[in-house]
Amino acid sequence: MSESKIALVTGANKGIGYEIAAGLGALGWSVGVGARDEQRREAAVEKLRAAGVDAFGVPLDVTDDASVSAAAQQIERYAGRLDALVNNAGVTGGMPQSPTTVGIDTMRTAVETNVFGVIRVTNALLPLLRRAPSPRIVNMSSGVGSLARQTDPSASEGTVGPLSAAYSPSKTFLNAVTVQYAKELRGTNILINAACPGYVATDLNGFRGYRTPEQGAAVAIRLATLPDDGPTGSFFEDAGVVPW
Repeated sequence: MSESKIALVTGANKGIGYEIAAGLGALGWSVGVGARDEQRREAAVEKLRAAGVDAFGVPLDVTDDASVSAAAQQIERYAGRLDALVNNAGVTGGMPQSPTTVGIDTMRTAVETNVFGVIRVTNALLPLLRRAPSPRIVNMSSGVGSLARQTDPSASEGTVGPLSAAYSPSKTFLNAVTVQYAKELRGTNILINAACPGYVATDLNGFRGYRTPEQGAAVAIRLATLPDDGPTGSFFEDAGVVPW
């Protein structure tokens, strides 16, 4: 069993996920770079290693049962446990997403990755998380999943995003699922929280955001390294708690 703390970050070959892996690696963690595309995954691992990070590639498609099972088995062989799982992989489902015209397939695509993928990966990795002394789960959500912000008439588009009948509700769904996990796991040593990275410039939004991926990663790194008396079942951004 490895003495280093072990993390798995899904969708870690680029953007916020890559910076989460880099940030945990800078703290001395061994980080699994979970990604579907082999070439991009291995390029990310090589880049992280060049920066001094103990990184390893994990072939992972969060929408595929067999892929997720194989990833869990790989980490079992590699370390025998998992100290932190960061569910970062996400998709918009395709735009535009006006609720009066959005296709059901678009909604299904968003939920399959952003919600069902998180559940699939979390449940597969829970046995390994339970073996860690202070396991943490971070679900990368978004402020656009906040119903309080979506219904605030004074909120800016940078806060609530464009019309989004698939992506935004998928993040609201993810927030609700996170709360249910926290309820079931309360009383254990597993802390689980949702994180909002802010409006980060990534390919997900056509690089329109005003925050860097490194800035967006900071909240996830903080939640992945919470002390044992830290919060669980909450929703955070850099400035503090995000309203549901």
